[in-house]
Amino acid sequence: MENSISISSLVSDLTCSNCHKSYSLFEEQTYASCCNKPLLVNYHLEEHILQEEIIGQEQSIWRYAAVLPVLDPINQISLGEGSTPLFNLQKLASRYGFNKIYLKDESQNPTGSFKARGLSVAISKAKEFNRSKCIVPTAGNAGGAMAAYCAKAGMEATVVMPVKTPSIFKEECRLYGANLILVDGLINDCAKKVAELNRDHDFFDVSTLKEPYRIEGKKTMGYEIAEQLNWKLPDIIIYPAGGGTGLIGIWKAFKEMKKMGWITGKLPKMFAVQSSKCAPIAEAIKDSKNWQTNFIPSATIANGLAVPFPFGMDLMLQVLKESEGAVCMIDDSEIIIGLKEIAKTEGLIISPEGAATWKALNQLCLKGIVKQSENILLLNTGTGYKYFENL
Repeated sequence: MENSISISSLVSDLTCSNCHKSYSLFEEQTYASCCNKPLLVNYHLEEHILQEEIIGQEQSIWRYAAVLPVLDPINQISLGEGSTPLFNLQKLASRYGFNKIYLKDESQNPTGSFKARGLSVAISKAKEFNRSKCIVPTAGNAGGAMAAYCAKAGMEATVVMPVKTPSIFKEECRLYGANLILVDGLINDCAKKVAELNRDHDFFDVSTLKEPYRIEGKKTMGYEIAEQLNWKLPDIIIYPAGGGTGLIGIWKAFKEMKKMGWITGKLPKMFAVQSSKCAPIAEAIKDSKNWQTNFIPSATIANGLAVPFPFGMDLMLQVLKESEGAVCMIDDSEIIIGLKEIAKTEGLIISPEGAATWKALNQLCLKGIVKQSENILLLNTGTGYKYFENL
């Protein structure tokens, strides 16, 4: 049931992710102008807040409305996102000698990907700020999700997408009534086009981490993982990182839950997976100051991993450092092998990005970084059905 949550948001303010300068929650914000870094949302999280005091009955991300930034429930724009299944990949685990492999399957979200979570919250905030037009640069799934939520909210959507994106993503946006603009290049080229179109700030720009609200929707994956595992987190989480909002968001959720006393003990090691054709995290780890100078990315079958210059790079590196994790690079050929193996073994057609996490796990085990005895969770970010043209 829409707008059934009555629990008030515990939101307090926004702060710069670098210098922690405070910004008003009641004024429309993009990124932190002080440091040119992402803004993060903060909440009043006293220790020992009980789960039942916060978690609602809604079977969507809005069950966690108390730790989301929308102030008035009437502004919640929902298509039933969240509450995605956590599969136990018993056959793959048995075949390769693992103790436990979970797969958080985000393909069962509206529009077929985890992007629905972030866009639900971002478009809800756009509504709360009385905006009527939204814009986004996208590698595919974020554009379809924004178009869907704008349609639900009665807003105008403009989606800027690489011309080589599979046609199903383009047709999806058009079907939702979005204005679709195609650009020759990768998502960073689309971002330049968005900046040009939004020079006069006519649009609410929901570019990855250029506004503070998509990450809040994405962090609900972390809350769900904890809830589905009875508040005992896995040892290892392997996540396909493009723009990195989900990686940062899940880690943010874990820290929030720890502050409230919902989880205890050591947090999982977080591993970011990237395509060998576009692996900016690996470049930044090698040379954090100058990595962008000689970095030459190229397209990959995992569209969502083709994000050459992520705005949230510092935050991703911080997550990997704090969690004692690392980055893994996977070739497109290996991604295809992994996708087919999961389909034939577990009956799941997952996205190339999701399949990359499975091949990363194999790589991490061979290197002795991850042990087969550990409890492992893989993130599948979307449905594989949209990628048949790529494959």
